[in-house]
Amino acid sequence: MRCPFCAHDDTQVKDSRPTEDGASIRRRRQCEGCGARFTTFERVQLRDLVVIKKDGDRQPFDRSKLERSVAIACRKRPIDPARLERMVSGIQRQLETSGENEVKATRIGEMLMDGLRALDTVAYIRFASVYKDFTEAQDFRDFVGSVAEAVEE
Repeated sequence: MRCPFCAHDDTQVKDSRPTEDGASIRRRRQCEGCGARFTTFERVQLRDLVVIKKDGDRQPFDRSKLERSVAIACRKRPIDPARLERMVSGIQRQLETSGENEVKATRIGEMLMDGLRALDTVAYIRFASVYKDFTEAQDFRDFVGSVAEAVEE
């Protein structure tokens, strides 16, 4: 592991432990060159996934994009970050264990919407407004109305 401070190639692991959700390993490292300490996280990757975008473009799956989208939708909401991490890990696990090497971006978006719907209605509506590309206020009103009806049932 390369040191993020001095770019020295040798680092020593000082401590390893699983994260709370058990999906990754947290390692505390020390650089042999400059002595700086830093933390890394290791995750199991079952397969290399390729995401097929709406325009047909293919990109490698990037977990950080999921995390960023969820963080934006949940900004200033009273949601435990550990629950968000578990949701993202669950989505990634479902994708990796599906047996497919390619997945459509729309499928990932729907999975995120389902997860957010279960966590927080406001975050769900925020994400949907971008994901479904609302172009006018009426689109927003219609969607919020359908969500409100579903919650009442």
